[in-house]
Amino acid sequence: MTSNERGIIRELAKRKLEIASHKKNLERKKLWLSMHDGIQTRPMILAEDGGVRDQKPPFAPVMQCDDAWAKGVEWGLRWEIWRFEHLDDDRVVEPFIDMNWQIDISPNFGVEKVDHHVTDGDKMTARSWDAPIKDIRQEFHRLRHRTFSIDRSKTAANRQKLEELVGDIMPIRMRGSFWWTFGLTIQAIDLIGLENLMLFMYDDPEGLHMLMGFLRDDNLAFAEWCEKEGLLNLNNGNDYIGSGSQGYTCHLPAKDYKPDSPVRRKDLWLLLESQETVGVGPDLYREFIFPYHKEIAEKFGMIYYGCCEPLNTRWDVLKNLPNLKACSIAPLCNQEVMAEALKGDYIFSRKPNPTLISTPHFDEAQIQKDIRDTLSICKKHGCRTELIMKDVHILNNEPERLARWVQLAREEIAKNW
Repeated sequence: MTSNERGIIRELAKRKLEIASHKKNLERKKLWLSMHDGIQTRPMILAEDGGVRDQKPPFAPVMQCDDAWAKGVEWGLRWEIWRFEHLDDDRVVEPFIDMNWQIDISPNFGVEKVDHHVTDGDKMTARSWDAPIKDIRQEFHRLRHRTFSIDRSKTAANRQKLEELVGDIMPIRMRGSFWWTFGLTIQAIDLIGLENLMLFMYDDPEGLHMLMGFLRDDNLAFAEWCEKEGLLNLNNGNDYIGSGSQGYTCHLPAKDYKPDSPVRRKDLWLLLESQETVGVGPDLYREFIFPYHKEIAEKFGMIYYGCCEPLNTRWDVLKNLPNLKACSIAPLCNQEVMAEALKGDYIFSRKPNPTLISTPHFDEAQIQKDIRDTLSICKKHGCRTELIMKDVHILNNEPERLARWVQLAREEIAKNW
């Protein structure tokens, strides 16, 4: 890392510190805390840009560092600054630089799937895979629980390097997670395939229960290992939780948590979902998925449920999930049904259809109507509401559309909430 690169990163850290104390940023933090703790003054707005393939300056960060490690630090800082200055959604910037532990997880549960990809430059393309398990009961003996290890010396070295670089500007804190979801079914389809996940509910129910129990035990063992090793970090702040939200809440950590003591599973948000069973009816979901989610949910403090599956078809089952606090309202979800069910008791985490901002014609009137419809339904039922534009992959080479959607959402909220 050159002296010029050091200077670049230090200036970015100073800018981040300025943003963290900005009045607008502090107000957003208060609004998030208020919403997750029971009161909402206005719906919160988030827009995800990580998967957009046609971002370009000035609507995306411009990198200047060449050193690989410096480039990683630079990207994290520029991304937060860019969101605040250009995207202008409700993501909060905190006066810290976060890093995570260096851990290693053994792959594949002892078996290997074979992936088949179609290649077409940098475009999104199809893939398929050969599931390694064809008969669960006959081949169950092949499965192995994953093993985990921590490289404490490498973690300490990375932290020291960061502290020497910017520690005099802002503190370095351990913050981050080692998983996105404990939904289980995404792991199951890697092992047996998507069609078999559904067919085995009829053809081999006993075998499928064996597999789901194995995956439940493996994921809980991983979380328990992280807890015993002191690796878990709180996610009750500007942390990515659920399928796109922010973790701000005063209800975590648990009431018996002592400051500076190791974080436990019950001090955390956790995402559960089962997008892969979108074609499965509520009775089969109740039998083959829900019992395993329930046993996981009991171990954690607050549950955000769902991503792309419409929850209205399984709400009568899902409402019994322990510690449930927020629900993803996907594009195909019946908003009226879910708003009436959730009321003010759970977060109504609305995900508008991303095609609204991806197709050749950017129809602002249609976008405004979509937002108004959600606001009207949520206001009628007293829902605590967040709007999250996610799963966006293309913007018709007009990356400014994402920020424009944020602006339109703000305007509609100002007029209609």
